[in-house]
Amino acid sequence: MRMHIVSAAVAASAIGLMASGCGNPAKDVTPAQVGEASTGMAAETMGTPHVITADSTIGFVGSKVTGSHDGGFNEFSGTLMVNDGNLAAAGSRLEIDMNSTWSDNDRLTGHLKSPDFFETEQFPTSTFVLTGVDSGEGDSTTITGDLTLHGVTKQISFPAEVDVTDGKVSITAEFYLQRFDFDIEYPGSADDLIRDEVVIKLDVTAEA
Repeated sequence: MRMHIVSAAVAASAIGLMASGCGNPAKDVTPAQVGEASTGMAAETMGTPHVITADSTIGFVGSKVTGSHDGGFNEFSGTLMVNDGNLAAAGSRLEIDMNSTWSDNDRLTGHLKSPDFFETEQFPTSTFVLTGVDSGEGDSTTITGDLTLHGVTKQISFPAEVDVTDGKVSITAEFYLQRFDFDIEYPGSADDLIRDEVVIKLDVTAEA
């Protein structure tokens, strides 16, 4: 009987450890709204171009049953358009070098670049073209644009904090995308499935 009790206690402890490390990072994060890409070209907005600076960051958090991994992109460029002291509703564009993908595990980084995930040899670049800016209550702004990732283009909308000062504009945001929407469907191991949700973290600054 005592052996059964000990075995049960060990099993319970193991389950508890697994549960503590397998929470979904997207659980308390706002999902992006995803739909069909805009038809035609976004209207060109007059304004002042601000170039994205080298200290900007684009990161992501992906997870599976047993844990999560941090990652991001080291190389990206683009411009944010400012009109009358506000982020313009069109004209901003971001381009990401998908071969600059990094993660907290070297083996995973190589796998992310493979055909199972980003397939960077065939799709070396991802782009985001801004098509709308909707200022809400308080500091919240909804940014809308066409995201091209893994050869798939979808319109996404996500909440962000936008700050525009003299000669500088910054955007910070945290939301999640579902990778299946962009045909990234590698399931992972049968006993360690990879989640659909991927948290995106933006901290982008641009200067005139």
